[in-house]
Amino acid sequence: MAAEEPQQQKQEPLGSDSEGVNCLAYDEAIMAQQDRIQQEIAVQNPLVSERLELSVLYKEYAEDDNIYQQKIKDLHKKYSYIRKTRPDGNCFYRAFGFSHLEALLDDSKELQRFKAVSAKSKEDLVSQGFTEFTIEDFHNTFMDLIEQVEKQTSVADLLASFNDQSTSDYLVVYLRLLTSGYLQRESKFFEHFIEGGRTVKEFCQQEVEPMCKESDHIHIIALAQALSVSIQVEYMDRGEGGTTNPHVFPEGSEPKVYLLYRPGHYEHVQRVFSFLFSFFFFFFCVVVNGHISLLPFPVIEPSMFY
Repeated sequence: MAAEEPQQQKQEPLGSDSEGVNCLAYDEAIMAQQDRIQQEIAVQNPLVSERLELSVLYKEYAEDDNIYQQKIKDLHKKYSYIRKTRPDGNCFYRAFGFSHLEALLDDSKELQRFKAVSAKSKEDLVSQGFTEFTIEDFHNTFMDLIEQVEKQTSVADLLASFNDQSTSDYLVVYLRLLTSGYLQRESKFFEHFIEGGRTVKEFCQQEVEPMCKESDHIHIIALAQALSVSIQVEYMDRGEGGTTNPHVFPEGSEPKVYLLYRPGHYEHVQRVFSFLFSFFFFFFCVVVNGHISLLPFPVIEPSMFY
């Protein structure tokens, strides 16, 4: 009787079910960790903060970090306040949205122009092939916020709207759609700036329309042009020199929105008249018959008095 051959243990081929299960478990663990990080960020950071003194930035860097300390000092010559935004990849759109709508509370002429452009924007997107049913709710939320400003809402109530997750996210979605729409309308121009062999449409589908995708120059240019709202971004990084680098989009225009960019993150900064500026303003006034009449005088920038 022939001896039985020893049974060899079966080896599962590569790419087996068990290996797939392990990979799936690993992916789920990564996703769970990312969710925990996002939850921690949400707890620690409002979508848009209260107005803060710009000096809070000094505390975010070591005292001996001369590069950033010097650049914050330079920034302080031009701005007095900052509104922080949640670092969730949507910070550019939220900072832009709140900055401009807050400014419109004191600019009725620009408010009416902006409202008209925004109202027509849905029609423009639909004509490009965006589905009306899909974008309608986002557009309605956008228009509701503009009408809230038109009714002279308080800054506190506007801030509350921006910190309502649903309202704020719908605004971001619509601003992303406007950005995508403009890029695709002007695809002949922007195609030269798209890397990786992608078309402008592919770039928009991958890098513009999805939530939490970070923004760069190309996004800023497109949104500024789509709504005819000029944006000035103060770039602050570890580059040499003790000053921030301002860039205006589009170049040569008069800024209406002012943002601070630190690597990977945008926040809203505000130019506010200082007490010293107010003193000089009064100095150029004369009291006539119990009333204050303003005499002509050269335009003076607040930064001249810091």
